[in-house]
Amino acid sequence: MSDPALDAAGTSLPLSPPPHTSQSAAARARGDARAASAGKEHVIDVMRGIAALLVAYFHCRQVVWVGMQAFHQNVGHSFSPGALAAYLTFPIAWGSAGVPIFFVISGYCIHRGGALRLVGNPAYRLDVGNFWLRRFTRIYPVLLAALVLTFALDSLSLQLPPVSHKIREIGLHAFLVNLFSLQGVAGKTYGSNGALWTLSLEVQFYAIYPLLFALRRRIGMNAVLAIVAAINIVSAYLLERHDIQFFTSYWLSWTLGAWIADAKARGTAGARAPAWLYVLAAAFIVGGCVAFHFGQYGAFQLWALGFACYLHKALDPRDGARHTPRGLRALSETVSRALSRVLSRCGDFSFSLYLIHLPIFVLLSSWLFRSSLQMSIWPSFGYMLVAVPAAYVFYRLVELPAMKWSASFKSGPARTVRNLR
Repeated sequence: MSDPALDAAGTSLPLSPPPHTSQSAAARARGDARAASAGKEHVIDVMRGIAALLVAYFHCRQVVWVGMQAFHQNVGHSFSPGALAAYLTFPIAWGSAGVPIFFVISGYCIHRGGALRLVGNPAYRLDVGNFWLRRFTRIYPVLLAALVLTFALDSLSLQLPPVSHKIREIGLHAFLVNLFSLQGVAGKTYGSNGALWTLSLEVQFYAIYPLLFALRRRIGMNAVLAIVAAINIVSAYLLERHDIQFFTSYWLSWTLGAWIADAKARGTAGARAPAWLYVLAAAFIVGGCVAFHFGQYGAFQLWALGFACYLHKALDPRDGARHTPRGLRALSETVSRALSRVLSRCGDFSFSLYLIHLPIFVLLSSWLFRSSLQMSIWPSFGYMLVAVPAAYVFYRLVELPAMKWSASFKSGPARTVRNLR
């Protein structure tokens, strides 16, 4: 759901004019140079692609399939291809883990450029107006188009009775609630597009980010993380348990990503995080899967902690002295690289996929099966083969122009640096 790392890292946070001294100019130049030289990180795009596909297929199974319990009761221990394929989708029961992955990545990407600049120039200040303008032009044209598309697809689905229970209100009030990112506070998500509940949180994260950045400058990122964690706990008790979804209840996951960006920016070049972070990540992720049985909210918090541990380690610089693999290992690495390229490409248009997949699934189910759940798992794969290319087209027609429009508001020096790369 968040911007590509390169777009968010280098120039989304232009410098406010500092005092005209040689020392401040030198510090500014160092910060600008370091932020501009920070390239696109492959692991971020790969994880964004994984998260988008996880969430999309998680919803796909809910829309078209009867579910694992009903399937097992009907099919039993069959070893037919269809049964094996269905059983292999069992981990997708925790597919909503893609949401906290998105939150952590978003916090990392948004804060990365500012963190790098602060290292070079501790006096650096965020240009709040420009930041909000770029966030607005990046998000709202795409959101508006997604809402219009949802209205069009849901209008077709409503003509195919029995009407899917996934379709909620598609009137003007619901449209405006979602357009202004108030779903979860002033209303429900729009039509069949239930995934939009997280987008309101993202917009709220962006709105409050200047405050987080100012606190980072004054008290440091560790203290900021502790404060946000306390707010997160209080908000969960006061709001989330009453089904009021506000950013404060999920702020910790986003701030964890920002904390990682800050830690990586301040770290020594070539420094590597301890390997036990992978073990800790696995423990949190497994804990989240267990907690999911009791409720989604607690699972989200554990998954966010787990992915943050994983990301902190995965962002380590690569070892350039690796030996050339041979045999099966070489084949394995070739397949792994190819899969990473595919996932990275999906990561490029993950925002579009996230925004439009559910209305597509609901329309397909209404048209093909009159909204009845299917025993076979195969239709779910077909649905994905429709949604992913459709999301790519949406990305090319809507999201990419919005990204270019947003980029046009970059500060002059930063734009010059980017154009020279």
